[in-house]
Amino acid sequence: MSFVRPEAARAILRWRAVILSALVVLGGLWWAWASVGPIAWIGWVIAALGVGGILSALQRMRFHSGREGPGVVQVDEGAIAYFGPLTGGVVARSEITALALDRGMKPPHWVLSQPGQPDLMIPLTAAGADALFDSFASLPGIRTERMLTEMRRGGRDRVAIWQRAPSRQHALLH
Repeated sequence: MSFVRPEAARAILRWRAVILSALVVLGGLWWAWASVGPIAWIGWVIAALGVGGILSALQRMRFHSGREGPGVVQVDEGAIAYFGPLTGGVVARSEITALALDRGMKPPHWVLSQPGQPDLMIPLTAAGADALFDSFASLPGIRTERMLTEMRRGGRDRVAIWQRAPSRQHALLH
């Protein structure tokens, strides 16, 4: 028997990273104010790390779109796999050449492009899709704030979120 309503438990779980980071900030501030000399600087560093944790946790919360969608996403050692009821596939994160958001589909889908392979379409609401945030954030030059804004914006179009810069290797060979 639980003494916490299910809605409250879900809210606490959703905000847990922000709450833990806020506790780190408070602990760091307490350490900074209760100490003197060089030891106080350690508290300020801990508080700054906590603020960074809060900002990161808030971005992750904005990326979350639910878990009720079709299929399952797995991210394992640089491979992004989607297993859906009708489609699926695997893309190597290092081989992704473009990332787009197709808002015309129900639910909206991530579109991952890779040379020589069909595009991998992943619903935003697929189970495990939250793990895509780290993979997308590690793409060189991606603007995560723009990605998060496009996720919340309405519309029925396909929006290019990121595209890999052309390789200079081909130019150097000629």
